[in-house]
Amino acid sequence: MTDSSFQSKLPHLGTSIFTEMSILAHQHQAINLSQGFPEFDTPVFLKDAINQAIGDGMNQYAPSPGLPNLLQQIGDLVQRCYIKDESRRLDPMKTITVTTGATEALWVAFQTVVRPGDEVIVFDPAYDAYEPDIELAGGVCRHIAMQAPDYAIDWQQVRAVINDKTRAIVINSPHNPTGTLLSQSDLETLQAIVLEHGLYVISDEVYEHMTFDGLQHESVLRYPDLFERSFVISSFGKSFHCTGWKLGYCVAPEYLMTEFKKIHQYVTFSSFTPAQHAIASMLENHPEHIDALSDFYQHKRDLLVDALKGSRFEILPSQGTYFLLLDYSAVSDLNDLEFSHWLTKEIGVATIPLSPFYQADSLEEYHKDNKVVRLCFAKHDETLIKAAEVLSGL
Repeated sequence: MTDSSFQSKLPHLGTSIFTEMSILAHQHQAINLSQGFPEFDTPVFLKDAINQAIGDGMNQYAPSPGLPNLLQQIGDLVQRCYIKDESRRLDPMKTITVTTGATEALWVAFQTVVRPGDEVIVFDPAYDAYEPDIELAGGVCRHIAMQAPDYAIDWQQVRAVINDKTRAIVINSPHNPTGTLLSQSDLETLQAIVLEHGLYVISDEVYEHMTFDGLQHESVLRYPDLFERSFVISSFGKSFHCTGWKLGYCVAPEYLMTEFKKIHQYVTFSSFTPAQHAIASMLENHPEHIDALSDFYQHKRDLLVDALKGSRFEILPSQGTYFLLLDYSAVSDLNDLEFSHWLTKEIGVATIPLSPFYQADSLEEYHKDNKVVRLCFAKHDETLIKAAEVLSGL
């Protein structure tokens, strides 16, 4: 039975490409390099810490912004990683909120600043949550496409699309799905544009601790004037291999965080209390885990790249995240969605096509010039080697 008068708020959306490809991988028993979650387990200390918290009765609501100890540990992490000037200190009780994953943080940030009719600049390929979040806040996406192989932002194009309706810009670095990083020059240019036009920034930095080859993550938090108009969003699930815990956080200047908290309290009120205790203990007692992430994932990137060097795929640069792009132009004439389905069903390796990360009405043009798929290398070494052997046989 259906109600013919019911109207969907998101009529153009269906099952996400991540769900679609993971279902296919399961059905065909394919090696799953599609959805971006680690194959390996959460650190033992962290599992012991959450069990301890549960056993100690830490099972009721946490304060809505987060446990004070966790907020302090996040504040210390931010200072250690990004704010070297001791005279510039953030008050974690006023500038940080713990959220139910980065997904909630993104939604609340958009709800905080986007008003009906506002335009928000989004760079394609873009994570698929941005546009629905913006639309549900009453906003309109202005898409700017980035092109292979470097997927760099054309800042002249950004300036050209800004108008009196432009409200915010979304950035994502290290970037999902391309694995690229924004540079110091990019952040300085963004800062100049934001200050000139009075815009806001939603900065998705969930892969912040995964950068390679000695490259530095240029967090918005490094730029005081830019940060004053920004929301910086991070993920414990990515950093601690516990994506199922759904725990993240947002950092913003006090005046923006005050409004963020008003909305957050009516979305989840507070996030999983035992996990907050465990993460706080992990940050305090094992800071080396964060420091080792870049080397840990660079090893996996290099292992996969080396194993694919004899294949017919063109390997695109991966500067961060745990993703690697492959150009399959020499392998097949299929478009990327068809190729990903064929690869999963017939060859036994599941990947993610890039076209779903682009604006829907530009896909025909995109398919003419782009044959690229994304691999996730947050997997055991033997899984990566096995997948590379299969792909190299094409």
